Amino acid sequence: MLSTLLAFLGACTLIAASPGPSTVLIVKQSLRSRRSGFLTVLGNETGVFTWGVVAASGLTALLAASEVAYDVMRFVGALVLVVFGVQALRRARRTGDGEDAEEAEGLREGRGRTGWAAYRGGLLLNLANPKAAVFAMSFLPQFVPKGAPHLPAMVGLAALWAVYEVGYYGLYVWFVGRLRTVLSRAGARRRLEQVSGGVLLLLGVRLALEG
Repeated sequence: MLSTLLAFLGACTLIAASPGPSTVLIVKQSLRSRRSGFLTVLGNETGVFTWGVVAASGLTALLAASEVAYDVMRFVGALVLVVFGVQALRRARRTGDGEDAEEAEGLREGRGRTGWAAYRGGLLLNLANPKAAVFAMSFLPQFVPKGAPHLPAMVGLAALWAVYEVGYYGLYVWFVGRLRTVLSRAGARRRLEQVSGGVLLLLGVRLALEG
C-alpha cells in the first residue's frame, strides 16, 4: 500500500510539473494577487476531483467512446482557452500609465467578485478539457490496490490527487508572489501577459485542430 501511494504521488508530481493551460492560468492570475492565484488553483483542483469522481462512476468511458461528445467538449475547451488568451492580450495592451493603480483599487472594491472569477476560471478551464476527463479515466485505475472497492478507492485517489496539487501549485502562487515587486512593473507585466495570452491562444487552436 505504501509503495503504491508513493508511486501515485510521484506520478502526480510529474503530471503537475508538465506545462499546460492550468499552469499558465495559475501563473497569470498569481500576477494579480496571491489570492487570485490560489483561488484559481482551488478551482482547477475542484475540476480535477470532479473528473476523478466521474471517472470512478464510469461516465468518462462514455465520453471517450462517443466521438461526437468528445468533439463537442474539445471545441468548448478550445473556445475557453481562446477567450482566456484574448483577455490576457487585451489586458497586456491596456497595461500602462495608471492601470496598476486603477486595477488595485478595483480589486479592493470587489474582492469577492474577483475571487469568484478566479475560482470559476480555474474550474471552467479544467472541466472544459476533455483530455482531463479521459486522462483521469486511464490514470486513476492503475493505482487502485488489488481487492479494494473500486469506487471508494478511485474517489479517495481523486481527492488525494486534488489536495496534493493544491500544495504543489500553491508553491507557484507563493513564488510568483515573492517576485511580484519585479513582475508587477508595467513593462514586465505586459510582456508576461502577452506571453501567457499567446500560449493560451496557441493551446486553444491546437486543441480545436486535433482530430
